[in-house]
Amino acid sequence: MMLARAIHFDESDMNVFHSPARTGEWCISGGFEFSNWGEADLVGKARQAFTNGWLGLETYGRVTFIAVTQIEQIEVETLIAGLSQHFVDLYGAPSLDDAKTVAQDEVMQMIEMCDGQAANTLMTVTRELTKAGVKEGFRTIEPQDAGLDQLAVHGSLDEPHQH
Repeated sequence: MMLARAIHFDESDMNVFHSPARTGEWCISGGFEFSNWGEADLVGKARQAFTNGWLGLETYGRVTFIAVTQIEQIEVETLIAGLSQHFVDLYGAPSLDDAKTVAQDEVMQMIEMCDGQAANTLMTVTRELTKAGVKEGFRTIEPQDAGLDQLAVHGSLDEPHQH
C-alpha cells in the first residue's frame, strides 16, 4: 500500500503557508478544509494553502510537494484515528464514529491515488473555485534515476590541481 509524505526542497513552504507541514509527515489532499470557502477567503497565505497545499496529518499544516512511499496498515489506522479526532475537535463532527467514516474516505482516496505510483514519485495539487465548488487537479512527477555521472565530480585523482 502506498501513501505520500511531505517533502521540502527549500524553505519556501515555511514562508508561503500559515502553518507548514513537517517534512516526512503523511499527507492527504485536505480539500475538505475549503468546502465552504469563497473568493473573499482566498487572500495571502490562505490563498496559497488553497491553491497548492497538501494537508499534513500530524501538524495539519500544508506542503507543496509530496513523495509517494510505502505505508503499513497499522499506520493507516493511526492516521484515520487522528484525522477522526481532528474532525471532532476542529470541525465539530458529532462523534468519532461519524468522523471515522469521512476520515477513512479521505485517507483511502489518497491511498488509491498513490497506489500504482513508483516510490518517490512527486505529486502536486492545484485547486480552483468554480460555480460547482472546489475543483482539484493532481500532477505526478516521475522519480528520476540519478546516475553517478550526474552526482560525481569528474576528473582523476592523478591530475595535478590548478590554481
